[in-house]
Amino acid sequence: MNPLSRLKPLFSSSSSSSLKTLNHQFLQRCSVSGTAKGKAKLKTAAPLKRSTIPKKKGAGTEKAGPGSGGTRGEASKRLNDMVDRCLNAPTPIRKLSAKEREREAEREKLGLMSKDRQRELEEIKARAKKDNKEQMREIMGTPGLDLISLGLVDAEKIPKYELTVEDGRRLAKEYSRVLMRKHRARQAAESTILKLKKAAIEALPDHLKVTLKMLMRRLKGIWESRSLDDLRLRLIVSKRHTGS
Repeated sequence: MNPLSRLKPLFSSSSSSSLKTLNHQFLQRCSVSGTAKGKAKLKTAAPLKRSTIPKKKGAGTEKAGPGSGGTRGEASKRLNDMVDRCLNAPTPIRKLSAKEREREAEREKLGLMSKDRQRELEEIKARAKKDNKEQMREIMGTPGLDLISLGLVDAEKIPKYELTVEDGRRLAKEYSRVLMRKHRARQAAESTILKLKKAAIEALPDHLKVTLKMLMRRLKGIWESRSLDDLRLRLIVSKRHTGS
């Protein structure tokens, strides 16, 4: 007997209708989309956060006795500080060979710099800044009679000036303006001296004018000859230096 003939009664119309009703009931009871949880959208992946120990309510208001919540709060704070220090720890001193240092220098010339090198430079700058601050504190008088150590000057009340790039540009512009003012004042003074000299020469009588002009020519020749001699001496000295 064919085994498929035995399975035919299972696929009759009555059995198929009962299967449909069961399927419908199952979907009604166990459907995911109909529930509130099913309707909720999937959240995007959030960055991982460090777990913190929650503080109890009223820990700050209530007085912390021996072995109470106050000590727990301090312990959690210490633990959090330690974790922060471990996470934000600076990179150790790099041990590079001479070849690696040369490669790094060549890369820096081309404008390429690694993150480790940037961190190293930042650390060097911070150390130099700290050393400069300490030196500035030390140089507040003669050694042994320091103004801070004597108590005449309060170190905390000393104004601290930290110049930015914009401040530097502003100072450079102001300095160039001051130099231009000085240059203009010098030019104006020289022009007034020349005018006064010409007026004084014109006010002299004719015979004195002639003698003064001759004297000025001689002085001019002497100055020119002196400048030429100086130039020759400089050339001789430079030749000797280059020859040696």
